[in-house]
Amino acid sequence: MSKTVLITGASRGIGSEAAVLFGNNGYNVAVNYNHNRVMAEKTAQTINSNGGTAKIFKADVSNYHQVEQMISDIAVALGDIHVLINNAGISQQLLFTDITPDMWQTMISTNLTSVYNCCHCVLPQMIRRHSGRIINVSSMWGEAGGSCEVHYSAAKAGIIGLTKALAKEVAPSGITVNCVSPGVIMTDMMSGFSQETLNELTEETPVGRLGTPLDVAQAMLYLAHDKSSFITGQVLGVNGGIL
Repeated sequence: MSKTVLITGASRGIGSEAAVLFGNNGYNVAVNYNHNRVMAEKTAQTINSNGGTAKIFKADVSNYHQVEQMISDIAVALGDIHVLINNAGISQQLLFTDITPDMWQTMISTNLTSVYNCCHCVLPQMIRRHSGRIINVSSMWGEAGGSCEVHYSAAKAGIIGLTKALAKEVAPSGITVNCVSPGVIMTDMMSGFSQETLNELTEETPVGRLGTPLDVAQAMLYLAHDKSSFITGQVLGVNGGIL
């Protein structure tokens, strides 16, 4: 029987790449999106045209009730969720003194509260089944802190704390909870950086290149595999040695 993976924020970037990779490896894929239905449909179409099974599900994952409804819809369409990947997120570069209370709340809600919402709604079925994989997406700035990204860094650091604590709590139920922490990955989140800055970041990365969404997706696929069953509560840096 094929396993089902839910990937939040799967219409583009790392989420879309992960969706295609999991689909190509036999998973039924629930492609979550909030705004970009066209790109979500394109991701699902790629999976389905390769012989996999994928369906799209709209939900603002910062909204608990929308997540509840999405999980219910996935159960009807694809069955129980075996792997949850909390990938949805936003970024923003601002001086701390320019971050408004609304900007702070939006960042925390989108990047951190969404992880609580999805874990809280999916865990009951994993606990009942006594198996499951939860993979959260943090950032190297959640580990090291990023200047002019205080609210982003705080939210991503919160994901690491949530991961480590939840992993201890649900391990007796046969569930692992891990975190991938990407470095500089070439997604549209990098579109605001100049070529000069990208060149400098490349020079700072020991492996001599910037990361790709596939680099991160492959780490996710490993953490979802049975071979990783003794790994939980960990932060896997996918950063080319920059941190």
